Amino acid sequence: MEILSIIPARGGSKGIPLKNLKPLNGKPLIEYSINGSLKSKFITRTLVSSDHHKILKTAEKLGAEIVKRPKYLSNDSSQLEPVIEHCLNYFKQKENYIPDIIILLQNTSPLRTRKHIDDALSTFLDSKFDSMMSCYASHSFLWTLKNHKLIPVNYNPKNRPNRQQMNNQFIENGSIYITKYTAFKKSHCRISGKIGLFKMSQKVSIDIDTKFDLFEANKIIKN
Repeated sequence: MEILSIIPARGGSKGIPLKNLKPLNGKPLIEYSINGSLKSKFITRTLVSSDHHKILKTAEKLGAEIVKRPKYLSNDSSQLEPVIEHCLNYFKQKENYIPDIIILLQNTSPLRTRKHIDDALSTFLDSKFDSMMSCYASHSFLWTLKNHKLIPVNYNPKNRPNRQQMNNQFIENGSIYITKYTAFKKSHCRISGKIGLFKMSQKVSIDIDTKFDLFEANKIIKN
C-alpha cells in the first residue's frame, strides 16, 4: 500500500512573509508537518511542493522529498488540486510511481500530530470511503448575505434551538485531506465520492494565517 503525503508550502504569503519557515517554539513551521508525516506508520513517502528555494532546502534537510512548484501554481489564487496533480505527474514521469492513497497535510496546521495523521489514515483504511477530511464540531448559528439581505443558513429564528441542539454540524479545518488516487484522478478534487469525516478538536484546528495565529499556536505548544 503506497501512501503519498503531499505538503504544499509556497513562498508567497501576504499575512506573514515566508510563513512556512517562521519559528514556532524554536522550529520552523514546516517542520511540524514534515515530522508528523515522516513518523507516521502508514505514510510511505513525504513530498514538499514549493516555489521557494529556502523552503525546499529546509524541507530536504528535514528528510522530505521535494518538488519545485512552477510559478503559475504559486500565486494567491492558486488552488491546491492542480498542485496535487503536478506532484503526481512529477512522480509518474520521474519513476513511474503511482500511490494508492494521497494525504494532503496543509502546512498551516502545526497542532496536528502524528497520532492525528495515523488515526485518520487508520479510519480511512478500515472504511469504504473514497475521500476524507478533518473537521471540528460547530454549534454556531450561521447567516448568509444574499441580494443585500441576511438569511439564516442552518436554523429558523422563529424556532430558535439551544446550542446543544445544534448537533451534526462540522467545519473543515484544512488540516488533513485523504483521497484514493483513483477518486482524485476521476474527480480532480481532493474531496469526492463517498466522503468520510475525521473529527478533531477546535483547539488543535488552529490555522496559521496571521501573526496572532502564530502567537496563539506558540502559546498552546509551550503549555
